[in-house]
Amino acid sequence: MGHQHRASLNSHCHAHRVIASLNRAQVDYLDKLGKDAQFSSGVKLSRAEILAAMVNALKRLDLNGEGLTTAQQFEQRIVDAIHSAPRNVFNDKKPGRGSYAP
Repeated sequence: MGHQHRASLNSHCHAHRVIASLNRAQVDYLDKLGKDAQFSSGVKLSRAEILAAMVNALKRLDLNGEGLTTAQQFEQRIVDAIHSAPRNVFNDKKPGRGSYAP
């Protein structure tokens, strides 16, 4: 099943490679999420799948970069949006787990 699912991820759209610099704690967190999925469902999520899911979730919050001057400001904007978002903001939309769809 994992192979079929991964193949369908690439069929949604052309994926673009993004190189990001993360600190050790951030990379460890991504790896932990992937391994948690593997041990609980049998399918390991890749770092790229997890990051894509995070971007898709942020898009659902309708965030923008207006007025931002630091990454810390954006992080706080994300946290504030999550806390103030209606409960159903994540229930009525697609895509599914780890999708690369825009």
